[in-house]
Amino acid sequence: MAFTAKDVQALREKTGCGMMDCKKALVECDGDMDAAVDYLREKGLASQAKKASRIAAEGTVCAICENGVGVAVELNAETDFVAGGDEFKDLALKVAKVIAAQAPANVDALNACVENGQTVEEMVQELFLKVRENIKIRRFVRFEGNVVNYVHAGGKIGVLVKFDGDVDANSEAFITMGKNVAMQIAAMNPGYLDQASVPAEVIEKEKEIEIAKMKEDPKMANKPDAILGKIVEGKIGKFYKENCLVEQAFVMDGDINVGKYIANCAKEMGVDVKLVDFVRMEKGEGIEKRVDDFAAEVASMVK
Repeated sequence: MAFTAKDVQALREKTGCGMMDCKKALVECDGDMDAAVDYLREKGLASQAKKASRIAAEGTVCAICENGVGVAVELNAETDFVAGGDEFKDLALKVAKVIAAQAPANVDALNACVENGQTVEEMVQELFLKVRENIKIRRFVRFEGNVVNYVHAGGKIGVLVKFDGDVDANSEAFITMGKNVAMQIAAMNPGYLDQASVPAEVIEKEKEIEIAKMKEDPKMANKPDAILGKIVEGKIGKFYKENCLVEQAFVMDGDINVGKYIANCAKEMGVDVKLVDFVRMEKGEGIEKRVDDFAAEVASMVK
C-alpha cells in the first residue's frame, strides 16, 4: 500500500513521533496507518524499557480536591523541560482524577486503571513516545472527607489537609483556613501532626542526643541529674514545637500556634473542627540526582 508525505505528517501528528520514525513505520506496515501506530507503540515500549533505568528526579506534584476526595500524586520525568510542559502537567492531572474516581490501592493498581478505554500505563507510554524520556508515577495519597489542597511553586510541593467536623467544606471560611494551614505545611515541613503522633523511639533518640551534648559541655558536667533531666525535657518541648504541626508557631501570626489558629477559625465558623491528617509531597525528594562531570567525560574521550 503506497503512502504520501501527507500520510507521514498525519502519523506524526497522531503520535508525536519524529518524521523519520513515522516514515519507517509506514514502510514497515505497507502504508497501513493503524498498523503504523501500533508499530510505533511497540517500538516506543522497547525504547522506554531501555530508558527505564534513567533517573527521573524532575517532575511535578499535582494536588486536587473533588467531591470530598483529595489526591496528591507525584509524576516524575528526567528533565525540568519536559516536566514544565503542558502535556506533562495535563497527564499528572488526568492521573490524579483517576485516583480520585477509582481509589486504586497502589501504583501498580493505578497503572492498570482504565479511563476512556486506555489504561494509565498506556497514557504514560503515549507521552513517552512524544518526549522520549523516562516518565514514572512515583507515589500518591488519597484522602476522603473534609479535605483542602494546595500546590506551591507550580508543582514543586503539593499539600493535602484533612479535617473532621460538621463543617461546610465548600465554605469560603473553611477553604481559607485549610489553605493557610496547607501553606504552613509547605513552608515549615512538619514531621508529625501532634505530640501523640511522634513515635516513642524518636523521642528517646532525641533525649540520647541531648544527653550526649551535655556530657561534652564542661558547663554541664557538674550539674545534678535532676537539673539535667529538666533541661532535656525542655529540649524535647522545643522539638515538639518545631516538628509537630499543631505545636508550630503559625507563620501568619507568630503569637499563636497552628492548633490555636484552627480553634479560632472553628469558633468563628461556629462549628467543631479538628485537624486529623496531612501530607506534604515535594517533587524528587529522596531521589539521588545524577551529577554529570563533563570535564571528565571529555577527557576520557580524548584519551
